[in-house]
Amino acid sequence: MVPGRLLLLIVTTVHYASGAFVGINIGTDVSNMPSAPDVVAILKANQITHVRLYDADAHMLKALADSGIEVMVGVTNEEILGIGESASKAAAWINQNVAAYLPSTNITAIAVGSEVLTTIPNVVPVLVPAMNYLHKALVASNLNFQVKVSTPQAMDVIPRPFPPSTATFNSSWDSTIYQILQFLKNTNSYYMLNAYPYFGYTSGNGIFPLDYALFRSLPPVKQIVDPNTLSHYDSMFDAMVDAAYYSINALNMSGIPIVVTETGWPWLGGANEPDATADNAKTFNNNMIQRVRNDSGPPSQPNFPINTYIYEMFNEDKRPGPVSEKNWGLFFINGSSVYTFSLGTSSRVTGNNSDFCIAKPNADPGKLQNHASYAYNDYYQRMHAAGATCDFDGTATTTTVNPSYGSCKFSGSSTITTNSTAGFTPSVAPGPVTPQGGSGTTNLQVLRIQFVI
Repeated sequence: MVPGRLLLLIVTTVHYASGAFVGINIGTDVSNMPSAPDVVAILKANQITHVRLYDADAHMLKALADSGIEVMVGVTNEEILGIGESASKAAAWINQNVAAYLPSTNITAIAVGSEVLTTIPNVVPVLVPAMNYLHKALVASNLNFQVKVSTPQAMDVIPRPFPPSTATFNSSWDSTIYQILQFLKNTNSYYMLNAYPYFGYTSGNGIFPLDYALFRSLPPVKQIVDPNTLSHYDSMFDAMVDAAYYSINALNMSGIPIVVTETGWPWLGGANEPDATADNAKTFNNNMIQRVRNDSGPPSQPNFPINTYIYEMFNEDKRPGPVSEKNWGLFFINGSSVYTFSLGTSSRVTGNNSDFCIAKPNADPGKLQNHASYAYNDYYQRMHAAGATCDFDGTATTTTVNPSYGSCKFSGSSTITTNSTAGFTPSVAPGPVTPQGGSGTTNLQVLRIQFVI
């Protein structure tokens, strides 16, 4: 997706020696975006140890000081052209956005642009020069061992990712990609990959089962096997990462680790996006976290763990596009979680353990009855243990947000205790069911009036 990180050791060595991590992307196309200190309070409360910023926002970098959180800062797509044409501009960028915050803010990586090859081809000729200039500026500041430079690319640069063993980069970009890989090899950096099984599944015309995209076990007759290597792929995520490794190898390069800079699953979609549900998002992200934490790589590179950043922290309701584009977040702006998950290294679980079944905001009114959400949820709570699902002819979805209102109490409701962190309350609290701009409270009341009262 295109959006609108203090030890003097090699970064990749540090990451692998301490175990694979799961971090989070922080996009800012959000109505009523929380303040930088509040964002950091949410990160700390949920034991999130790595973040990626899409720019080098001064407020966020100051707020992250002394937090211990590793930070990946971003050179925006709009900044690449100037930096790629001027070593002095690159040096100024490093001085202003990196050196000025170290060592208090633990900046460990710079992402140069986002999916440049597939979104802004006119900038491609200066992409590698920009990376080189930034690295030379880091060398001049004696920061090159701590801060690594790379550039995130989409899976689209690999036109046929399955089977992984035959995957190659789009040949029209071979020259640029080879230069990128040579840079990463020379500077001991890593390849940044944006890998979305959600898009791989929804655009696959039913070729792969949903369980494969969600890291669920498949029966023997449905297991995914590379016919050339006979390697078994337990998830589309692993196959995508391995396709990138094979593509790198096809250019006679090796030994370059891959970091997944974006992955995730939307928890809400439009009428034509049936797979964007809270259940699927919860399943994908929790299974992905568990898979990354096993500290192994894909079949071709089992000793290269897959450090990964979830897309994303908040629901970017100001983003254009379909409903799903606005609903990838793990948190609402009040710090409450969209669904239950665990990102920290401990066994602490974030979110409400109760799921509620409610009518979809965009459901066909002709298929609904009065009190639809209440009726759906009552049935779901009573029959879920027996295998009932929250679907109701495609008009319902699950949410961890308690839809109870006034004297109308939904089955599964429980009292929520919150703990204040740095003046902010990040634990689970009622939040908007579908953020569409404005305050979450207003949106939730609209849904309550429509489906409950």
